[in-house]
Amino acid sequence: MAPRNALSATLLTLACLLTPCATLTTWATHTLTDTPRYVDTMAPLATNPAIREAVADAVQDEVVQTLSPQPAAATTTDNPLTPFIKDAVRSFTRTPAFRTAWTATNEAVHDALLRALHTDTPGPVTIDLAPVTAQVRAQLTADHMPYAHRIPVEHTEVAVVPETEVAGLRRGFHMLDAAAFWLPLAAVVLAVTGTAVAACRRRALTATGLGTALGGALLAVAVAVGRRLTLADLPDRIHRPAAAAVYDALTATLRTASWLLLALGLTVALASWLTGRREPPPSTTASAAPSRQPPATLPRP
Repeated sequence: MAPRNALSATLLTLACLLTPCATLTTWATHTLTDTPRYVDTMAPLATNPAIREAVADAVQDEVVQTLSPQPAAATTTDNPLTPFIKDAVRSFTRTPAFRTAWTATNEAVHDALLRALHTDTPGPVTIDLAPVTAQVRAQLTADHMPYAHRIPVEHTEVAVVPETEVAGLRRGFHMLDAAAFWLPLAAVVLAVTGTAVAACRRRALTATGLGTALGGALLAVAVAVGRRLTLADLPDRIHRPAAAAVYDALTATLRTASWLLLALGLTVALASWLTGRREPPPSTTASAAPSRQPPATLPRP
């Protein structure tokens, strides 16, 4: 009985350890690599004040550096056009055209990254801004913006990932894609096998539920710690609220999955425990048939 319990405990422990890892890889593969789902996740951020402020600052710096002959270090502070440019960019971030540009840019970047990950084409990951510009021009024209139809649509290639980092991203993606298939399968097989070989399957099921709940709680803690570390590593503290908004939007599904694991594990453990309490205790008294003694016979004289 002891070897069976030891084997069952080992298999169930491995299954519970693989469960949060399998959830993480499945989320990364099927959420971050799906362009429509990614675009739908990022689209609401166009109305986030932190995102609009970060975009306004970036566009303002780029425009001022382009227009000013001064060095880049003193451009944004010494140029008298800076307040007017920033006000104009902030006003643009509140328009439907900005939301169109935000969605189109995210879709273009995501498509370019997927093409780079699925193919072995050398070179950096670049996007063409012409489709984005065309959509923005169409939106501004629909809003009756003066001279919007004269905005030139030029094919401009912008690098989003340098060539030195593409190979590492591709290898990591292939490993993640393989893990997203094998880790969930291994977790299920280990859990079923560990429960089947256990001497008491009800106790094994209770332990599996508690281990799954613990894995969900650890995954939720890992998401929170990852958020803190990601924001702490950002060099620009001003744009940390925008980065926090993006992180929270991307990991919303992962946080929900971690809480579902916690709830499911506790439910299974509680149901198994209650089922064991309702079972009647085994009877320890055995009914014994009365022994029939032969009648005593008197000795004959």
